Order: sequence, then C-alpha cells, then structure tokens
Amino acid sequence: MKLILAVVQDKDVTRLQDALSEAKFKTTKLASSGGFLKEGNTTLMIGCDDDHVDQALDLIRDNCSRREQMVAPISPMGGNADSYIPKPVKVEVGGATVFVLPVDAFHHF
Repeated sequence: MKLILAVVQDKDVTRLQDALSEAKFKTTKLASSGGFLKEGNTTLMIGCDDDHVDQALDLIRDNCSRREQMVAPISPMGGNADSYIPKPVKVEVGGATVFVLPVDAFHHF
C-alpha cells in the first residue's frame, strides 16, 4: 500500500478531485500554502494499492497544468523600500509536487 501526497495549486484541485473520485480513489484534502509565492494550495492525501499508483500519478499529471504567471518580486531585505520599484517577472506555477510513501499499516476505526 502507498500514500500519495500531492501538493497542487488551488486552481487545479477541483478538477483533480473530480477525476480521482471518478476513478474510485478516495482523497483527504488539506489546505496548505506555498513558500515561494505565498499563495494557497492544496495537499491531497491519496491512499492506494501499489498497482494503482501509476493510474493515480497519470490523473495528477493530466489535471494539474503548468502555466506562467506574472508576479511582483518582494522588496530586498535590509534595503531601502522607498527606492525599490518592483518589476513583475514571469514564473512558472501549477503542476504538482508529489510524494509516494510506503504504508506499513492502515487502520480505519
């Protein structure tokens, strides 16, 4: 048995949960926030048998798209913020960060 932790952008989570549910995967949804852009994201916990991991990863890959987004950089630490004029930069966001962990035991009480 495996535990899949998938950290996805909030914009993708509904589509992904629908696809996982349709394929009979059970998920637990946890609200989380990213460190780089300080934006909300969602961590899904998905428990599945070893032989269903590839199917779950395919669903995650198909439903979590990467896209470019313009963001204003944070002012430099210790610098004079009055003279700092942030210039928006393009960054790639979206996709998913996925961890697949072995499960030694599972209990449902």
